[in-house]
Amino acid sequence: MAERDEHRSLLRNHGGGHAPVSYLELFFDLVYVFAITQVSHTLLAHLSWAGLAQGVVLFLAVWWAWMYTTWAANWANPERVPVRLMLLGAMLASLLMAVALPLAFGHGPDDRAGLFVGCYLGLQIGRSLFMAWAMWREDGPAARTMARIATWFAFSGICWLTGVFAHDATARLGLWAAALTVEYLGPIGGYRVPGFGRSQPSDWVISGSHMAERCALFIIIALGEGVIVTGANYAGTAANAHDTTAFLAAFAGSVLMWWLYFDVGAERGARHIEHHAEPGRIARSAYTYLHMPIVGGIVICAVADGLLFQQSRLPASTGLILTQVGGLILFIAGVALFKRFGSPLGNVPLSHIAGGALLLVLGGWAWMRPVPALGFVGTNVAVLTFVALWEWGSFHGGWDDRLGRLFNRR
Repeated sequence: MAERDEHRSLLRNHGGGHAPVSYLELFFDLVYVFAITQVSHTLLAHLSWAGLAQGVVLFLAVWWAWMYTTWAANWANPERVPVRLMLLGAMLASLLMAVALPLAFGHGPDDRAGLFVGCYLGLQIGRSLFMAWAMWREDGPAARTMARIATWFAFSGICWLTGVFAHDATARLGLWAAALTVEYLGPIGGYRVPGFGRSQPSDWVISGSHMAERCALFIIIALGEGVIVTGANYAGTAANAHDTTAFLAAFAGSVLMWWLYFDVGAERGARHIEHHAEPGRIARSAYTYLHMPIVGGIVICAVADGLLFQQSRLPASTGLILTQVGGLILFIAGVALFKRFGSPLGNVPLSHIAGGALLLVLGGWAWMRPVPALGFVGTNVAVLTFVALWEWGSFHGGWDDRLGRLFNRR
């Protein structure tokens, strides 16, 4: 009987152990390569404070859709046909959501807010209800959590749908921001529902290695979008000295961001979550929340790469300064806080603090006086190199022994 039940189960039943990333999950992620590209291109096309606010809302929605599906795939067995159909349906909804994304704040015939919101809510609520059904026989607490999650998305859906009918972009932005605020507070509050209780992190029995690998792959997706922007822009140029220098600077920036995340952070984070007594709580903090600034910083830096090719012969514009410095600081801050979870002492790397301070100084310097765009980006790449070398020497070569005694860091 037990063997028949196991055969019928829609869950991985990993018991907190290793759960491999399936080919279907990798196939699903292809949609989010397109979604991230849509976010960065939309921000580049509407480079203003209003455009930035809209881009942040769209990015948070894309991240939330991907993250909740990743949690679901941590539990559900993608080898079972019902789970495959659910993930493929989620993939279709995600693709349509990404198609609608550039015109989510449009007007008249160019308005695709309805398609964007319909696909987003259909994905979030439909997947949550499916998981509640799939878990009900075998994991009652987890099934109740999924039912609570569906309730929270239904509640936030009121703001999402009201925003669709708001013809003013500012009103729509406010309503959608309110909806996302409700959704992002859900995990912190345990998805409390009156009369139905709340969830506890101990209820979330996840595969830590699976979560770490999935988030690392999403970092690759985001970095890949930057590489696409760099390659596409360079392919459309005359490949002269200015364009080639811009190409090399943008590529070096992507390589260094990859290095800062994967050389130390990804391995530490995976090891920490695998051996923690409450992997669900760590996954919520280190992956669900702290990876947002990491990915967001990469997306903003991709916008800066696009601006660099437009301004390679000109002084650095305000847009280039803000996207380059802001994106890198957001990325470094996210990576530093993520590495704090994997550090034995729980400290933020001193190299990252120093790098963030240098970037602020460079941004202020470029703001006060005209600076060539290529020179400005080159100095930012030099700061990333400095941070990477400092951390590499600290972690692999023991350079931080004396610094640790002096500053009581790391």
